[in-house]
Amino acid sequence: MFKEYKVILLGDREFCSVKLANWLQEQKLLFCLRLKKNEFIQQEEGKWQELNELGLKPGISLFIEEIKITKTSKIAGFNLASTWRRKLRGIAPKEGWFIMTNLENLSTAVASYKKRFDIEEMFRDFKSGGYNMEETNVQDKRLISLILLITFSYSLRTFKGQSIKRKGVQKYVGRIKEYGRVQRRHSSFYIGLYGQTWVNFMESCWDLVMQLMKLNRNKLQYYLQGQRAMELILSAF
Repeated sequence: MFKEYKVILLGDREFCSVKLANWLQEQKLLFCLRLKKNEFIQQEEGKWQELNELGLKPGISLFIEEIKITKTSKIAGFNLASTWRRKLRGIAPKEGWFIMTNLENLSTAVASYKKRFDIEEMFRDFKSGGYNMEETNVQDKRLISLILLITFSYSLRTFKGQSIKRKGVQKYVGRIKEYGRVQRRHSSFYIGLYGQTWVNFMESCWDLVMQLMKLNRNKLQYYLQGQRAMELILSAF
C-alpha cells in the first residue's frame, strides 16, 4: 500500500543532530530536522552566522542551499529552509522555523515538516488523549500487536469524527471554540471517540431530560435540535 510513497524523517529541535543528518544523507533518506535558533551556518566560504542573524521575520521565508552546519561539526551539503508564518487575525507565532533538510525546495520542506504536528496529535491520542497506551507497559511483539489494533481503531474513530463534522453536529460532542484560541480545539479523532459516549450518556438520562423539558417548555426547540443531533451522530456509527 505504501511502496509508492516517499519516506521523510521529521524531527524537532530535541532530535536535531548534524551527525544524524549526515548518516541519513549517506543512507539516501529524506529528512527535515528543525534547528535551534542559536545554531551557526556557513554559506559557501563566507563567515559563520547565527540563525538569529538571517533576518527572519513574520511573513518572510528563506531557502539556502549547500551550507555547513555548526562550527564544531562543520558538515556541509545540507539545505536550510526557513519560514515564519505571517500574522493571522493579529496573532503570529513567537518564532520561525529553521529546518535542516536535503529536500530540494522551500515549499516541499515546509509542507513536510508541518505534518509533524499531525503526528504529535496522533501521539497524544494514542496516549493520554485517548487510548492510554503508555499505561499498558507491554513490550516487543505484544506492543507491536497493540499498536496495530490501536491503529485500526484510531483510523475508524477519525473517519467517524470526520463524518460527524460533515453533518455539522460536532458542537454537541465537544466545545469547538475557545476565547483567544486560533487552532481547532478538538481533532476528528476526539469527536469520533467521544461522539458515541455523548449519545450513550443521553440514553442513560433520558427520563431526566424529559422531566426538565416539561418544566422548561421554552427550551423545547433546543431539546428537539439535540435529539436530531443525536440521530445524526448515531447514523455515523
